[in-house]
Amino acid sequence: GRMWAYTVGFTVLPHVGGFLGWFLNRKEIPEWYEKLKKPSWCPSRRVFPVAWTMLYTGMGYASYLVWNDLGGCSSKAIVPLGLYGAQLVLNWAWPPLFFGTRNLNMALIDILCLDALAMGTLCSWYRINRVAALLLLPYLGWLAMATCLTIRIWKDNPEHKS
Repeated sequence: GRMWAYTVGFTVLPHVGGFLGWFLNRKEIPEWYEKLKKPSWCPSRRVFPVAWTMLYTGMGYASYLVWNDLGGCSSKAIVPLGLYGAQLVLNWAWPPLFFGTRNLNMALIDILCLDALAMGTLCSWYRINRVAALLLLPYLGWLAMATCLTIRIWKDNPEHKS
């Protein structure tokens, strides 16, 4: 009877940091972000909340599947859920670094480390639950685009690097 609560909890968790990141940095988007030089393929501002809602929901549910398959917080869960937790922290850290401190150097370092941890998470989850690993693929695709966008903004706005 309690499993639905775990399902909801794991699925909602990524949204918490994502919402906080948006809430704390929302004023910086029109005031600062809009003025940055961005490539022509940069997604519209309206796409981001929709994309992140879907991505956070998928990754959150996937984390529940892995947690459940490993029998909860067992010793077997340390690496796969530790990698997930670490990449989630870096994911949540990116908006305050990019928008909050406007530190493009740190935002770039953060997203490159995030990419490595997200790939590691997918690889570790693949052996445990293939559906969970597949649910991370859209997230990794979006991260690839976000990484390329961060690199381009970093390169094209040298006055904002630190």
